[in-house]
Amino acid sequence: MYPGRSRFARYGRFVQWSLDQMWRQIPEALATSTFARPVSRTPYWLAQGNPLANHPWRDRPEAVLPERTQVVVIGAGFTGGSLAYHWGRYAPADGDQRMVVLEMEDVASGSSGRNEGLVVMGRYCHMVAGTVRKHLDVVRADLSPLQRDQLARQFAVVYCRAAYRNGDLVEQTIRNEGFECDYARQGWVQARDADQQQSLADSVRIAQETGMSDWTSITPEEVRQRTGMRVTHNAGFSIAAASFHPARWVFCLFRSALSTGRVELYSRTRVARVERVRDLYRVHTSRGIIECNYVVNATESYTPLLHPQFHDRILPTQTQAASGTGGPAEIKPHVGISGTRAFFARHGESLLVGSDATRVPDAEAGQMQPSRFITAFVLSELRNYYGPSSLRVTNEWSGTVSYTPDEYPIVGVMDGHRQYIIAGMAGSGTAVSFNAGRCVVNRILERTDEPDDYPPAYFAPSRLLSPREHPWPELQTT
Repeated sequence: MYPGRSRFARYGRFVQWSLDQMWRQIPEALATSTFARPVSRTPYWLAQGNPLANHPWRDRPEAVLPERTQVVVIGAGFTGGSLAYHWGRYAPADGDQRMVVLEMEDVASGSSGRNEGLVVMGRYCHMVAGTVRKHLDVVRADLSPLQRDQLARQFAVVYCRAAYRNGDLVEQTIRNEGFECDYARQGWVQARDADQQQSLADSVRIAQETGMSDWTSITPEEVRQRTGMRVTHNAGFSIAAASFHPARWVFCLFRSALSTGRVELYSRTRVARVERVRDLYRVHTSRGIIECNYVVNATESYTPLLHPQFHDRILPTQTQAASGTGGPAEIKPHVGISGTRAFFARHGESLLVGSDATRVPDAEAGQMQPSRFITAFVLSELRNYYGPSSLRVTNEWSGTVSYTPDEYPIVGVMDGHRQYIIAGMAGSGTAVSFNAGRCVVNRILERTDEPDDYPPAYFAPSRLLSPREHPWPELQTT
C-alpha cells in the first residue's frame, strides 16, 4: 500500500490506516447498510437460475458419456464456452469431428459466473510489462537489464494486441448472433491516488508509444460525469471495455455450439486424471472413460489439482463480491467503475461491489468462502467515493481466478503432444478466453485463414514449466 517508504514507515502508516478503518470508516458504512437474513451465497449472475444446469441429465437421465471423440474440453466457463462455440462454427459437418465438454459442476458455476461483469481489454501495456519484467529477472538472468526491459515490452504489446482483438470479437459475435446478455461498451474507469499519478502518466505515454490507444487518462470532472464517483486526481480509463451478463454470455455460447450437433456437454462430471496412451488420451471421469485425440484444459484456477506440475505456476487467487438493492443513485449502469481497492457496478435495480486478491491453497480453488469483513470494507470504500447511501445486501459470494508468476496467460500445448491449456489470465479472463479459444480450435483443425494471436514464444506453457527450454522470442531492435 505504501511503496517507496521504509519498512518502519509502512508499518506505521498501515497501523494508522487500520485503526481508521476499524473505528470510523467501516462503522460509518455499516450504519447505513443492512443485510438480508440470511444473505444468499448464490452469485448475482446465477440468482435467476441456470438453464443448462445438470445438462443433459435433467432432460435425458439415461444419457451416457461417449467412449470416443475427437476433442475433450475440461471446464465449461468462459474458456470452455468459447472453445465450444468456435468448434461448432468451424468443425466440418461431415465425419466424426465432435467435441465433448466436461464440467464438474454446472455451466458458468466457477469464476465465469462470479465476477464483476466486465469485458475488459486486458491489462494495459505498462502494467503487463512491469509484471513480466520482474519475472524475467528470475528466468532470463542471461540478458542485460536493458534487454529484459525490451523483452518485457514485447510481451506487453503482443498481449494487448491479442486482447484488443478479443474485445472486438466478443462484440461482433454478440451483434451477429443476437446474443441476449445485456452488453454495452462504455468503458472502464479506474481511480488513482496522488502517489499513483506519475505511474498513470507513464502508462498513458507507453500506450501512445506502442499504439495501444485504448488506455488513457481522464480528469476528475470526467470521472464524475461517467461514473458519479468523486475523486480529486486523474483516473485511468479503458475506452473500449464493456459490461455484460457473464453467465448469459456463456449460456449463449453453449446454446449456439450445441445447436450445431458437433458439440456435446456433460455437466456434473468430474475429471480425475488425463492419461496419454500412445497416440490417444484417456480422460478418466466420475462417469467413465473417454478416449480422444486432443484434450484442452479450460480449468483455470483448478489446473494444479488436475495437473500437479502447475503448482506454484498457476496460482489460485480468491476474489469476492456482494450485491444488493439501493446504493448511490449516481452510479451509472454499463460502465466499469473501480476505486483503488474496490469495484462498483450497477445492473438493473441491483448494485454490485467487490474486492480482494488473496492466494489460496490449490485445494481451495472454487470454494465458496466470502468474508463479511471484506464486504464491510468494500462498503466503506463505496462511501468514500459516493458519500452515505442506503444499501441492503442480499447476495455475497467468492470466486477463484488464476495468476501466473509473471501474471501473463499461457495458451498452447502443455505436453509436447496434443494436450492444450488456456489459463493464468490474472482476473482478465474476458480479455483472453474468446480469442484464445478461437486460436486453439484453429490449430486443432489446422485452419490458417485467420490470425493466431498467441505465438508459442510468448504464450507456451514451457515459459513457466521449463523456462530454460522455452523458445523465447528474439529481441526486437526497433
